[in-house]
Amino acid sequence: MTTSPLKIIWTKTDEAPMLASYSLLPIVQAFTQDTGISIESRDISLSGRILSSFPDKLTENQKVPDELMILGELTQDPEANIIKLPNISASIPQLKAAIAELQSHGFNIPDYPESPENETETNIKNRYAKVLGSAVNPVLREGNSDRRAATAVKNYARRHPHSMGAWSADSKSHVATMNGGDFFANEKSTTIKESTSAKIEFVAADGKSTVLKDNLSLEAAEIVDATFMSNKALDTFLDQQIQDAKKQGVLFSLHLKATMMKVSDPVIFGHCVKVFYATVLEKHVETIADLGVN
Repeated sequence: MTTSPLKIIWTKTDEAPMLASYSLLPIVQAFTQDTGISIESRDISLSGRILSSFPDKLTENQKVPDELMILGELTQDPEANIIKLPNISASIPQLKAAIAELQSHGFNIPDYPESPENETETNIKNRYAKVLGSAVNPVLREGNSDRRAATAVKNYARRHPHSMGAWSADSKSHVATMNGGDFFANEKSTTIKESTSAKIEFVAADGKSTVLKDNLSLEAAEIVDATFMSNKALDTFLDQQIQDAKKQGVLFSLHLKATMMKVSDPVIFGHCVKVFYATVLEKHVETIADLGVN
């Protein structure tokens, strides 16, 4: 696939970058209009990627191409020029909101089935899985991006050191991590001896087993890694750190990598909200239940 060196592809994404494009893109076009360079837009927004995943559910006028796949192929062309704006790494709540909005505009796409009950729903969930989380960067960058500074940048920094200012030894700023019951403490891994298939099950305290994922194909010599986090240990840790922050008079801040940990981190954030607002939630438990708040 070859592209003209006189073409720049500008990606259409979501939220703030999309709004910024309305003011920035015309400026770029103004600078390039007399140079022979054309600006072409490609839609890799969440809504665009959702629609491209369900061509069988749409009318001919509603169908959109899989722009992400097209750009992925285009990255193999050394003459390609792609300006990729920041794009949303969608969580399940964001995905559901986008689905509802598209449905309200007449797009006959299916709801997201969190717990598929048949093959059709499993197929739907698998399609939506391709637009969840950090789905764009691995395609356009062919894997996770290399964030290491280039040698020239390192050398410049060495020649022109930047002072960060004096750091007080009695500063209260600190990082706290769990010392048990978390993903690190519970991690286990094993090497598969021969090709096989596996499934992931959740076994509740009462012994009830729920299959979370089935028919996982595993190859010989493949390493399987698994872990879990204790809700109780997490809540205890969060409560301790919130109380410690109040005692020391420092800002309590929770750092999550929700783009890559797209399943677990939204849940962890929910636990933080629950612990942080424990008094309020306990006081208004009936009202919250009536409102259907999760």
